[in-house]
Amino acid sequence: MRKSREEAAETRRRIVAVAAEAFRANGIHATGLADVMAAAGLTHGGFYRHFESKDQLVAQACEAGLAGIVGTLAGAAQGCEGEEAYRAIVDAYLSTGHRDAPANGCPFASMGSELARADEATRAAAWRGAEELIDMLAARMGTPEEKADRTQAVFAFAAMVGALTMARIIPDADASTSLLEDVRQHIEMI
Repeated sequence: MRKSREEAAETRRRIVAVAAEAFRANGIHATGLADVMAAAGLTHGGFYRHFESKDQLVAQACEAGLAGIVGTLAGAAQGCEGEEAYRAIVDAYLSTGHRDAPANGCPFASMGSELARADEATRAAAWRGAEELIDMLAARMGTPEEKADRTQAVFAFAAMVGALTMARIIPDADASTSLLEDVRQHIEMI
């Protein structure tokens, strides 16, 4: 019996969610399609009923991962206004919890170098997500000029991604936490 369109769409969403987590945890190239499909409870052979290629899955998984981090950061700022909301976003992003959970965190910090070498559709999806995160920061910075907010938000976002990436590399937990705190202090002064 054939699956209904709703069942097929739900299966596709499940594959994308599993892939988004696996790519962030292990990297794009280290995660095989068979691994993704098995984690989704499906056979490898069914992959091409849902996607044309791994690149297509990577682009959709990137979008899903970015939507997740945008939602998480928006949730951290909920109930806060202006600069307090900005600080809440920075604090959530540069937290040890985010550092220690790459599978559920920002795709830029966990697979940025791979995204830079990805196909055009994936890079476009990543950039749309970056712009959404940058706009979220800019809207909460509290400076009077929109252009200044955007410029500062670009800087803050790049520094946050770099800091989280470096914090994950540092083997000493105290030094890693210190790096996050140092960068957080500087970014919150913007």
